[in-house]
Amino acid sequence: MITSLDPQSRAAARGWSDITIRNVFVVPTVLFLIVFNVFPLIYSLGFSFTDFRASTKDPANFIGLKNYMDLLSDPFIWRNFTITAHYVIVSVAGQVIVGFGMALLLNRSFPLKGLVTTLLLLPMMLSMAVVGLFWKLLYDPNFGIINFAFGLGRFEWLANPDFALYAVALTDIWMWSPFVMLLSLAGLSAVPKHLYEAASIDRASRLYTFFRITLPLVAPILLIAIIFRTMEAFKTFDLAFVMSGQPTTEVVSIRLYKMAFQEWQTGKSCALAYIVLIMVLCITNVYVKYLNKAKER
Repeated sequence: MITSLDPQSRAAARGWSDITIRNVFVVPTVLFLIVFNVFPLIYSLGFSFTDFRASTKDPANFIGLKNYMDLLSDPFIWRNFTITAHYVIVSVAGQVIVGFGMALLLNRSFPLKGLVTTLLLLPMMLSMAVVGLFWKLLYDPNFGIINFAFGLGRFEWLANPDFALYAVALTDIWMWSPFVMLLSLAGLSAVPKHLYEAASIDRASRLYTFFRITLPLVAPILLIAIIFRTMEAFKTFDLAFVMSGQPTTEVVSIRLYKMAFQEWQTGKSCALAYIVLIMVLCITNVYVKYLNKAKER
């Protein structure tokens, strides 16, 4: 709804109409989004139906759905998706458990609560590449503090194909659990106190109170955190690329990077990017449906 101008405002004194103000502020924003978001999206979609290679001057030939069919029938691509799904499950589940647990501990009054909360939020404010290099040093078999703390000797976390993916996921959990904690704290602070008082009067156990009051009321906020973290974990690139070069940590984003900028299969990489986009949208749609059901309860 467009409201009328205040006759005493500077815009009214200059003779600006509501439509003029709308055009001045809205039109540049829309043009910016079209130029930097919509146009590249449509442009890359066109490339996904061609055999175009950015490393050559050969013209792009239209090949229809061949890129999509080749990718969906490639067992190595499905292996990348399997690794990505495994990473997403471990990473997001760990972030929810750790983040919600920290929120429960912080949802009470104690000295220096503000300082402790601020310190816990620091990891998610750091650069992904910096965090990856930092944890790579912590995992180092020669002088890494993790092996020293647990008495593991010269155990190679990132070079071991069985543990490399879990090591990267643990780093992601450390970095983004504060994000889940922050949203969970917002949900916990919104739970009416009289519900806990009524449960206390009825002598309800803490376990009963948690599953009957706390968890159902915080579930919508928690699902929002899961949606965001699932989308980001599915598209993860920085941590896995910086920390480990093992085939068992080659998530689909790394495969996409290699296909586009090392093998120069531009058309096929655009097709893979759209397959990833469709999968992320489908997963998000499932979460949104559960979120709507949780809100109706």
